Amino acid sequence: MALIEFCLALPVLLTLTLTGIETANLAIAVLRVNQLAMMASDNAGRVRSSIDEQDVNEIMAGIRFAGSGIGFGANGRVIISSLEGNGQPSPRTGNKITWQRCFGAKNVTSSYGVQGAGSNDASLAAGMGPAAQKIAPVPNSALIFAEIRYTYRPVVVSAFMANQELSAIQAFTVRDRAQQTLTNTTNLPASAQRLCDTAHLSAT
Repeated sequence: MALIEFCLALPVLLTLTLTGIETANLAIAVLRVNQLAMMASDNAGRVRSSIDEQDVNEIMAGIRFAGSGIGFGANGRVIISSLEGNGQPSPRTGNKITWQRCFGAKNVTSSYGVQGAGSNDASLAAGMGPAAQKIAPVPNSALIFAEIRYTYRPVVVSAFMANQELSAIQAFTVRDRAQQTLTNTTNLPASAQRLCDTAHLSAT
């Protein structure tokens, strides 16, 4: 009798167990995605004096390493944008995306603007971000805005949970940096830079 009851209950217990595993793993992935966005924005904002393509590469290497546990390189994309005042007179006064760099094999673009956006108009006057949560840089400084998109894939099988599209945004003000232009003092070729076009989709 006990064996029969166990056999009847086993499918239910197995389903609950696997669903619990998937839910817990998804929660961990959501936390890591948010932490990666914070890490990207904070580290890019901490670079002093000026920022170079080599600095960006080091930041992206950190993201790749920190996100390896969830396969971020192959399934995600981080987009780092530097936002500052565009220096235009009214009515074109606003902010511009001075530079933008990316890492990850997921083929997506920023939801809030590409490099050069806002240079000659007030389209980014309120800043970057969702409509009700836009954030702008303080005067005479810049804002590092990091956006992450990631496809979560189930650990077991998709019968318990379908693929989930996760996203996160974080922003930090640049600290003690006089020059906001992204330099290339080490003469990195375009192939080694973290550009945001489809030619630079890579998990590494």
